[in-house]
Amino acid sequence: MPGPVAGVLQEPGVSGGTVSGVCHGTLGELYQGPLRAGTDPEIAVVSFPVDRHSWVYFTPRTTAGSPRPPALGEKSATAARLFLDHYGLTLPPGDWHTHSELPVGVGMASSTADIVATLRCLFRVFSLPYDTDVVLGVLAGIERADSVFLDEFALYLSGRHRVVRRLGLDVGFHTAYVTEPGTVDTAAVTPLLLDHYRRRGEEYQRCLTDLVKGFDSGDPAAVARAATTSAALSQEVLPKATFGSLQAHRERFGADGVFVAHTGCLVGYLFTSRPRAGVKSELSAFFHSLGHQCTFAQGGYG
Repeated sequence: MPGPVAGVLQEPGVSGGTVSGVCHGTLGELYQGPLRAGTDPEIAVVSFPVDRHSWVYFTPRTTAGSPRPPALGEKSATAARLFLDHYGLTLPPGDWHTHSELPVGVGMASSTADIVATLRCLFRVFSLPYDTDVVLGVLAGIERADSVFLDEFALYLSGRHRVVRRLGLDVGFHTAYVTEPGTVDTAAVTPLLLDHYRRRGEEYQRCLTDLVKGFDSGDPAAVARAATTSAALSQEVLPKATFGSLQAHRERFGADGVFVAHTGCLVGYLFTSRPRAGVKSELSAFFHSLGHQCTFAQGGYG
């Protein structure tokens, strides 16, 4: 996946002056839970990057004319305003265009990816170096966020917008996943999550310890096992209808683990090796029997 600077066009003037910012999304999280056991837990996440993206384009206009309404969503437009205010800049005349492979409201970090892609585009419009601190400041003014502004795994406090620990680029997975119907109101379920984290703090602590050890040793199978534990703990408060079936058939398909979007609608298998065509056919039939069309995608970096 492109890094923070490689994610924008490097040469102004190409493609008729169009500048682009790109940001990957996620397949939920490999971990979501308390940073540490205690009576006042903070929500920590290890987002699961996916090779699906949001694009934002800006094309300057040299001719005068009535300004066109921005093609940016509300949060991206707010991000652009905060960016311009921070640097004391005025956007030149031009037109925005956007494209996204990330469905909204299912746990793929679509709005955060849109915001980051917008900011990456703006850094390039004004020939400014990409500044993670500025990105974090803008995100903090808009929403709880995922760590898609980084080009590596990270243990991240989504509410405080703080990177606790970077976890590197050594781990990657092949996935087969489905999107269950419905959406989750993250703000509404936060009190339920925090109560759950208080009750199961020690289990989460062991899970997070195992996950970090897996990253430190570059062991994707260990990371997959810890991700499965985090997903199972999440079932107690925000259950996925197909999770039990996926768990029951995991060994049949040779999957190394199960992952979910903890406050979304995604659930799927983690594979440390690419499934063969025959296994993909069996997986597709299995998910179809559960009433869903499955999708195959590469996640992580290794």
